[in-house]
Amino acid sequence: MDEPVSRVERKRGRRVEQILAVAAELFGERGYDAVNLEDVAERLDVTKGSLYYYFAGKDQLATAAIETLGDDWTGRLEAMAGAVEGDAATRLRALIRAHVVIAVREYPAALRLFLVPRTWPDALRTRITEMRRRHDQVFRAVLVDGLERGEFAVVATSTTLQAMHAAMSQAPLWCAGLADDEQERAFDELADTLMKLVALNPGP
Repeated sequence: MDEPVSRVERKRGRRVEQILAVAAELFGERGYDAVNLEDVAERLDVTKGSLYYYFAGKDQLATAAIETLGDDWTGRLEAMAGAVEGDAATRLRALIRAHVVIAVREYPAALRLFLVPRTWPDALRTRITEMRRRHDQVFRAVLVDGLERGEFAVVATSTTLQAMHAAMSQAPLWCAGLADDEQERAFDELADTLMKLVALNPGP
């Protein structure tokens, strides 16, 4: 009896993931107010009523989409930050490149969710802000470590991170239409360019 139940649960889990991915994409493309459950259902080619089986309404769907996207994206970067060996420059460049790859190849439209639009409900804006802080902390920890070790020199930590995040958020616009080999070069070039923000000190 356990096996049929597990197959059903796996199927349901995959369906929820699909709904959340589409919802995140739509919210990123159009904004919160311009998206309703009919839009999500239409892109999924399902009935609106079927979405209510999984989510009570748009607020619940938007919250789940934001948290799933943020947890997946930031969780992967957090794991990388703990796994990559080497000096701070090596780790920071790896994080920048990984972020850009995820943005371009997995979440090009949904990336705009984290710009915290003013028109979104307060509860969702608060959740997005929390996700952004967690995401920022991954990069901030490596940058601060590099500063303390004498590897980096910056004018101001927060300003450097803001400039870095702003540039990374544009990566889908710059790289999405490139062929695979051109994308790989673009990822490397962007990572190398953004590393200039930390003014590497030779032989710290």
